[in-house]
Amino acid sequence: MPVYPANKMMKISVNANCCELSPIRKFHPLAVAAEQQGLRIFHLNIGQPDLPTPSAFYDAIRQVPNDGTVAYAPSPGMPELIGAVERYYRGIGVDLSPADILITTGGSEALLFTCLSILDPGSEVIVPEPYYPNYATFIRAAGGVIRPMQTQGENGFRYAGREELERMITSKTRAILVTNPGNPTGTVLTQGEMDMLARVAKAHGLYLISDEVYREFCYDPQAGVPTMATLPGLEENLIVIDSVSKRFSACGARVGCAITKNPLVQEAILKFCQARLSVATLDQIGAAALYDTDPSLFRQARAEYCRRRDVVVQGLRQIPGVRFTIPQGAFYLMAALPVDDTDKFQQWLLTEFADQGQTVMFAPGAPFYATEGRGVQEARIAFVSSPPELERAIVLLGLGIAAYNARR
Repeated sequence: MPVYPANKMMKISVNANCCELSPIRKFHPLAVAAEQQGLRIFHLNIGQPDLPTPSAFYDAIRQVPNDGTVAYAPSPGMPELIGAVERYYRGIGVDLSPADILITTGGSEALLFTCLSILDPGSEVIVPEPYYPNYATFIRAAGGVIRPMQTQGENGFRYAGREELERMITSKTRAILVTNPGNPTGTVLTQGEMDMLARVAKAHGLYLISDEVYREFCYDPQAGVPTMATLPGLEENLIVIDSVSKRFSACGARVGCAITKNPLVQEAILKFCQARLSVATLDQIGAAALYDTDPSLFRQARAEYCRRRDVVVQGLRQIPGVRFTIPQGAFYLMAALPVDDTDKFQQWLLTEFADQGQTVMFAPGAPFYATEGRGVQEARIAFVSSPPELERAIVLLGLGIAAYNARR
C-alpha cells in the first residue's frame, strides 16, 4: 500500500466514512484465493440469476446500425424504453405518463438518486430490518440516518402494526423504505400491510419508497403482482424503484427506473440524471425489447425459482439447529445457523474447510441489520443456482457447520 505524507487538509468525507464496503462482496478476495488453490465454491451469497436473458435483448442490440456514432441518450431515458415501461405498468393496472418514469443505471442508481433528492443531513428513513445492506450506503451517502423497524423470523418477518410504526416517527422522519417482495427475507406484504403503510405515509406527510425489483417472483398465487402504485391517493408520497435486472435475468444490463407522480421529486431526480448524462444507449435499446417478452417468461421463471426454493428448504430441514421462514417471494431466505458468528464461520469455510475439494459461500447476516447485535448468527441464502448445485451447497453448509462446531 502506498504511504502518503500526512496532510490535515486532505480528508475523506463524513458521508463516505459513514458507509461500509459491501458485506455481500467482502469475502471475494478469500474466494479468489480458495479457487486458486483448486477449491470449487458453491455460491449462495449473491442474487445473480443464472436463467438465460431473453434473446430479444441481444437481437435488439444486433439490429443497431454500426455505421454511425453511439451518441448520448436523453438524460431521462430513451422514449422507446420509457414507452415500454409505460406499457408494462398499464398491464398491471397502473397508468403512467412519460414524465413519471426516469430511467437509471439499475435500481441502485434509482435508489441513490431518490435519497439524494429527498433527504437532508440528519433526515431519518424508517426501514424494516433485515434489509438490503446497500440501503444503508444510499441513505448515508445523502446524509440520512436509518431508523430500523425490527421484524422477527419467528413470525415470518411481518411488519409492525400502525401504532408501533407511528411511534417511530419523529420530526426528522422523511421517508419509509420497503422492499416487496423482500430482500433478504422473501416476505411478501399483504394488501392490509400495503394499505397501512400508505395511510401512515399520507397521514404524516412522508415519502413511501417501494423497491419492487422482485415483483414478478411471488410464490403464493393469492399475492398477485404486488405494487404500491395501485393504491389510490399516493401521488405526492410514492416513489417506486424498478429494474430489468431480476425480472428479465439481465443484471449486467444496468437498467432501472424511478417512478413517481410527484413533479417536485421528478425534477429533483432529473437533476442527477442530467449530471450523470445518460444511461448506456445500447443497454436501453436491449432493455426496451425485454419488455415485449411473452409474459409466460415470468410464469416459467417463477416456477423454476419456486422449485429451487423447495430444494433449499428441504435441505435446510436436514441440518440440526437451523431455523428459517419459508420465503413467499424473491429468491432469498434468512436462516439462523447454529454457529457463534456467521461472519467468522464464512471466513473459516473459505480458508480452512473443504469436502471433496468443495466449499460454500453465503452472506453473513449482521450487515442486514442496523440494530447492534442482531443477525450475528444469521445468513442470507440466495437460491439462484440449479437444483443440483443448490442441493450440494446445502449439504456442504451442513457439513461445514458440524466441522466448525467440532473444533472446540
